[in-house]
Amino acid sequence: MELSESVTHKNGRLRKPVVSNSDMGERESKLEVECDEEALLPNSVRADGQAKACHGIKGELGSVALLLFLYVLQGIPLGLAGSIPLIMQSKNVGYKDQAYFSFVFWPFSLKLFWAPLVDSLYLRQFGRRKSWLVPTQYLLGLFMLYLSVTVDAMLQTDGQSGPDVIALTAVFFMLAFLAATQDIAVDGWALTMLSRENVGYASTCNSVGQTAGYFLGNVLFLALESADFCNKYLRFEPQERGIVTLSDFLFLCGIVFMVSTTLVAILKKENNRHHHTKKKPKEETQSVMETYKLLLSIIKMPTVFTFCVLLLTAKIGFSAADAVTGLKLVEAGVPKEQLALLAVPMVPLQILLPLVISKYTAGPRPLDVFYKAFPFRLLIGLEYALLVWWTPSVRQEEGFPVYYYAVVLLSYAVHQYTPHIFVACMAFHAKVSDPVIGGTYMTLLNTVTNLGGNWPSTLALWLVDPLTFKECQGAPEQTCGSVEEAGLCVREGGTCVTTLDGYYVESVVCVLIGLCWWMFFGKRMKRIQEESPSAWHCRVVK
Repeated sequence: MELSESVTHKNGRLRKPVVSNSDMGERESKLEVECDEEALLPNSVRADGQAKACHGIKGELGSVALLLFLYVLQGIPLGLAGSIPLIMQSKNVGYKDQAYFSFVFWPFSLKLFWAPLVDSLYLRQFGRRKSWLVPTQYLLGLFMLYLSVTVDAMLQTDGQSGPDVIALTAVFFMLAFLAATQDIAVDGWALTMLSRENVGYASTCNSVGQTAGYFLGNVLFLALESADFCNKYLRFEPQERGIVTLSDFLFLCGIVFMVSTTLVAILKKENNRHHHTKKKPKEETQSVMETYKLLLSIIKMPTVFTFCVLLLTAKIGFSAADAVTGLKLVEAGVPKEQLALLAVPMVPLQILLPLVISKYTAGPRPLDVFYKAFPFRLLIGLEYALLVWWTPSVRQEEGFPVYYYAVVLLSYAVHQYTPHIFVACMAFHAKVSDPVIGGTYMTLLNTVTNLGGNWPSTLALWLVDPLTFKECQGAPEQTCGSVEEAGLCVREGGTCVTTLDGYYVESVVCVLIGLCWWMFFGKRMKRIQEESPSAWHCRVVK
C-alpha cells in the first residue's frame, strides 16, 4: 500500500522551504516549512507560478511498468504468507493459532514507525529510494533462500507433530517486515518517478501489481504444490507430490529477487528531471527527528485525526468474512488447492477492475465510490456465512459436485468487485498527502487503512473458538469446553459435536456493526472530501 519517502512532492518536485525576501537573512537560523495547496493544484501549475508542460501517460510507460513489476515482487512474499494458514488449517491447527499467525500481516500496519527513517536517511549518490529498495530486496531474496532449507521442519511436513506456529509466525513476520519496508521505498519512489499528472496511476500499479504477485505466491504455489491438482490437470502419470514444494518455490523466488534487484540497481537511475533546485542537502530533506515531529503534527490535525478514526473502524464489518471464511471452507473439507484453482479465473477480474474504476477514483471525489459500494460489501459477509453453512450438506464421498464449485466461483466473483472500494481510499490518500514529507504522509494514511483491517481480522480469528459451543454426545457427563475436556470426552467413548459455530455469530454481529458504521459515519467519510486543501496540510516552524 503505500509508502514512504520524502521531501519530494507527489509530482516529483522537491519541496522548498517557504522563505520570503525579508527572511533571506535569517535563513540559517530559521527554517519554515509551510504546507500549502500545491499538492492539489492543477497539473499545469508549478509552485513558482510557471506553466508546466502537460504530457500523457505514454511518455511514462516505462516508469509505470517498473512500478508494476516492483509491486509484483512485493506481493509474492505476501502471497506465500497467505498460503501458510491454509496449510496449517489442513493440519487441524486451532483458530487461536491462526490468530497468532495473523500477526504476520501486521508490519504493513506498523511501518509508520520506521517510515520516517526510510524517508530521511539515504545515500545521495545512490539515490533516495534505491538506498532502501535495493538492500531490502536483496535481504528478501537472501531470507527466502534461507527459508527454503528450514521451512519444512517448521511445518513438520515429515513428522507426526503439528506445525511450529510460533517459529512460523516469527520467520514470516520478518519476511513481511522486509516486504513492508520495500513497500515504503516503492511508494516513495512512485511520487517522483511519475509526474503529478500521472501520479494517480501509482495506486493502480499498487493494486494490480500486488494482486498479481499475491497470485503467484499464493494461488499458483498452492496449485503447483498440490499432488491432486497436478495429477488431475498437469500430469499424465500420477505422482505422490506436487510439481513444487514450498522449499522449491522459496528458492526460486529468492533467485528472482536477487537477479531483478541487481538489474534495477545497475540499470535504473532515479528520476531527477524535476530536481532543479540548488539548495543544500540539508534543505532538501528533513532530518529523522524533524520528520517524526511533522508526522505528529499531521496526526494532531482535526481533519486527519477524524479520517484516521474512520479508517480504523471501517473494516470491522468485513472481518469475519475476510479472515475466517476460507479457513472454514478448508475445515469443511474443501481442498485448499481447489480453492486456489477457483481463484485463477478471478485474476483477470482482480487486475482489470482497478483499471476500470481508476477513471472514477482518479476524479475529484473518489470516496463516493467507497460509500456506494460499502453496503454491498457487507452483504457478502452474510452470503459467505450461508456458503459455509451449505458446504457440508453437498459434500460427497468423491468430493464436491461441479455445481458447488460454480456457486463458490460466483461468490468469489462478486466478492472481487467490492474490495476495490479501498482503491478509492488509496487514490484519495495520494490527492491529499502533503508532499513536504513525501511518502511518509501517504504511509500514515495507508498504514492506518491496513491497521483498520488487520486488528479486526486478528480479533475475529481469536474469538471463533470462545464463541463456539460444543457438547459431548455419547458421554453425558462430559463436556467439550476445552482441549482437555474434549480429549476426555473421546476417551469416554463420546464425540464432540458443535452446537453453535462462533463463525456464524461473528458474521451476523460484524454485518450489524458495519451497517451501523455506514449509516452513522459513512456520510462523514464522503463529506471529508469537501475539506479545503489547507485542512490536510501542516505548518511547522523550527
